[in-house]
Amino acid sequence: MTTDKKDQYHKIKMERKKAQIDASIARATDEKGLVLVITGHGKGKSTSAFGMVGRALGHGMSVGVCQFIKSRTDTGEEAYFGKDPNCDWHVLGDGFTWDTQDRQQDIATSEKGWQVAEQMLQNPKIDLVVLDELTYLINYEYLPETRILEAIQARPAHQHVVITGRSASQALIDLADTVSEIKEIKHAYKAGIKAQKGIDF
Repeated sequence: MTTDKKDQYHKIKMERKKAQIDASIARATDEKGLVLVITGHGKGKSTSAFGMVGRALGHGMSVGVCQFIKSRTDTGEEAYFGKDPNCDWHVLGDGFTWDTQDRQQDIATSEKGWQVAEQMLQNPKIDLVVLDELTYLINYEYLPETRILEAIQARPAHQHVVITGRSASQALIDLADTVSEIKEIKHAYKAGIKAQKGIDF
């Protein structure tokens, strides 16, 4: 095929694609608060959520972040976003479950943390709520799933919610408007490389 023919074929293909995309955009007229679930065993679930935090803050929106399970307060994202007056950031965990090794402590910590999250989910002034690592509270049965789902469903109509964590339950997936699964292909940690500042925390 000659270059001219390739160029002509490409133009026809892109014209068709543009028509399809324009039609899809025209049909999307609804506006509401979304629930987004980012799950899977690959790296990047929280990173994706914090990307949306930056995007929302860039638009002058108000953001609340609840980090469950995790206990470290030296992450780059907290250091950066925590300074923003429109971002209310809470680290609500005692550390990973294999560190605490105490189910009752984890349940008590989850209860305290969820009370913070519930206040955010009831606050109409908050435009975006990130519930980081929430899936573990459900999967380990630290909190009743129905309580979590009901709080998310009862939030202000305009409020967006982003949920991260491995193995999202079917009920969370069913509730969500958008679900992304991040698959691990390769991870530096498995090659003996420690977590890197600015990349992993």
